[in-house]
Amino acid sequence: MNFELSERLNQLPPYLFAEIDKAKRRLRAEGKDLIDLGVGDPDQPTPPHIIEALYRAAKDPANHAYALDFGMPELRDAIAGWYRDRFGVELDPATEVLPLLGTKEGIAHVPLAFVNPGETVLVPDPGYPVYASGTIFAGGVPVRMPLKEENGFLADLDAIDDEVVSRARLLFLNYPNNPTAAVCELGYFEKAAAFAKKHGIILCHDAAYTELAFDGFRPPSFLEAPGAKEVGIEFHSLSKTYNMTGWRVGFAVGNPEVIQGLSKVKSNIDSGIFQAVQKAGVAALTGPQDFRERLLETYRRRRDTLVDGLNGLGWKVEKPRATFYVWCPVPDGSGSAEFAKRLLEESGVVATPGVGLGPSGEGYIRMALTRPEEEIRTALERLAKLKLG
Repeated sequence: MNFELSERLNQLPPYLFAEIDKAKRRLRAEGKDLIDLGVGDPDQPTPPHIIEALYRAAKDPANHAYALDFGMPELRDAIAGWYRDRFGVELDPATEVLPLLGTKEGIAHVPLAFVNPGETVLVPDPGYPVYASGTIFAGGVPVRMPLKEENGFLADLDAIDDEVVSRARLLFLNYPNNPTAAVCELGYFEKAAAFAKKHGIILCHDAAYTELAFDGFRPPSFLEAPGAKEVGIEFHSLSKTYNMTGWRVGFAVGNPEVIQGLSKVKSNIDSGIFQAVQKAGVAALTGPQDFRERLLETYRRRRDTLVDGLNGLGWKVEKPRATFYVWCPVPDGSGSAEFAKRLLEESGVVATPGVGLGPSGEGYIRMALTRPEEEIRTALERLAKLKLG
């Protein structure tokens, strides 16, 4: 029998990382030694006190039942406390905090709560693919906002066509940014909040990388901007901050009406986070934070090794102030997919082609600092043997 996919699924491009994984599996099966600088998955372990909290909670039968859709009060309190301590932002744990099965889930589901078929969602280009795919699942139309180097990779909200803005329901932003590693100051968020209020748009800020910053930079929260909570929400995650990508714990915070709408979608789709994992999340947010200095120093060393090494080979790469990504202009002027394929097949170095993250990513590749420094040095040795141009 033939089963046709739905129109919404046929609108989706192949998921970038799944395609990269296919190529990696093929080459590894052929015996190729790969250095994977492609996907941003931390290689460092989850801190021991978080694992211990999970172990204790998993042994308690009280945590084996269905979880609360809205999350345990203990976890919501911990999230609110973390935001107060980190950003000076006050949140009501009962109405302005919603735990998620990772931020990807919340980002994908928020259009279902607020976007009607044919309505517009403004998404950064290049950007995390789920901004657009979640919009398509809701029947909305993603409209890409080009992130250009000459603008510091900040979305130029004033350049968006008035007719597009009039149909827009949601606006996604992401700083520190994946994939460009660009950062913004609080003033940019103030302008974005004013833009969203003027046009009646819900602003959704993806803040997954605020805790991965270097050289004394402290990325702000969108919710620090005056009026931000009136117009939107912010997503954050334990994945990158605490090396917990596989644990699937994130949260949305901010405007209570938006939180309520997202919660209504979730209550009809999932049954909450396993309570033992929620207890581990509490341990992460309220427990010792001293490991983070060591983690950031590890990423800083890797950043300097990679960027200095690439520039020594004649590439032109800026040192990022945040995230664990390095956004590299393709040095030989070829297409990003073509160049990434060449890196993979000729050098065994995995990088993400910028065009796979949006048309405006053409001409760039993304490398992640999620492999040991020795492997990065080996990757540089291999890249030195490439004949570019």
